[in-house]
Amino acid sequence: MGRLTVLALRAVLGALLAGSVFVQAVMVPLLAADLRDFGLRTPVVVIVLLGVVAAQVVLVCVWRLVTMVRRGTVFSHGAFRYVHTVIGAVTAAALLVFALGVVLAPGEDVAPGVVLLIGGVGVAVLGVALIVLVLRMLLAQAVDRDAEAARMRAELAEVI
Repeated sequence: MGRLTVLALRAVLGALLAGSVFVQAVMVPLLAADLRDFGLRTPVVVIVLLGVVAAQVVLVCVWRLVTMVRRGTVFSHGAFRYVHTVIGAVTAAALLVFALGVVLAPGEDVAPGVVLLIGGVGVAVLGVALIVLVLRMLLAQAVDRDAEAARMRAELAEVI
């Protein structure tokens, strides 16, 4: 990965992280104030806040993985810690989206179509977790191949 690509990705990740902190500090309290008369105010605000935290966890882990790519150490067992954390955070985000749908479903406050759309978003987020899981399997294969290549180089060095 080139230096410019890493710099651009870090700029995007930094902007997203700063935006998520803004959402936590400004937008979530405004949401809570707007939902003052809404009976399910607390669960909705907590779900949104936890969703932002899950996104921040993903951003930090991707930052760490980009650092590993830049150093050339991404094909190691240390990368799995961050990939597993991303999978867990995205799965948690999907569960939070489903929870939001469950919280909003009863009553007349939210249209059934909106709840169905929220369910669709939950399935899409869960799909992202599955994609990252497939990428984790590819990383595992690459780590195994890298270890095998290192072993073969060592054997070849002994022969020479």
